[in-house]
Amino acid sequence: MELHSFIDYYEDLQVSPNADQETVERVYRLLAKRYHPDNQLTGDIEKFDFITKAYKVLADPEKRAAYDAGYSDKKNLLWKTLSGNPHSGEYEDDEQLRKSILSLLYVERRQNVSNSGIGLWHLEKLLGWPEKILEFHIWYLKEKNWIERTDTGGFAITAEGVDEIENDVLILRKDRLLSQSTETSRKIEKSTLIKTSA
Repeated sequence: MELHSFIDYYEDLQVSPNADQETVERVYRLLAKRYHPDNQLTGDIEKFDFITKAYKVLADPEKRAAYDAGYSDKKNLLWKTLSGNPHSGEYEDDEQLRKSILSLLYVERRQNVSNSGIGLWHLEKLLGWPEKILEFHIWYLKEKNWIERTDTGGFAITAEGVDEIENDVLILRKDRLLSQSTETSRKIEKSTLIKTSA
């Protein structure tokens, strides 16, 4: 599963997967009013686009049924991909958060090299950190040239970012990726066995 391809429309629209049609419509109207670009105080075009896309799927019974068919599996797979990273808001969590961002973008790039990227809105949803906190870390990672802005407005890891995360520790389940040190030790063991048997 590509991380950017799974969009949690329920999360975007801030409704329960059990919400009825009336609730979906009511919440959409409320959020659309808040995030509409014409709203001088709280308008946000990116968030408006996300909730509108979510509404178009969840308001249509056929589209919603098709979406719901794979929703639970995709949601569970996503959470298994991410490791638990409890946060207290302290500065010592900053490095951990940056590693988590890089790890997500690393997996996304591996799964879809030419069309990778995750938007700030979805990073906020995936990591559970507010946008204001993430903005600092996104700025830092961009300044280090570890991530870049994509044509679609999301963020993708760069080759330098891949080097950085592979030299450090990926914040993912251990069974998802084979570490370089394990692979290297297997190659050394194999070449040693060949030499001693010759």
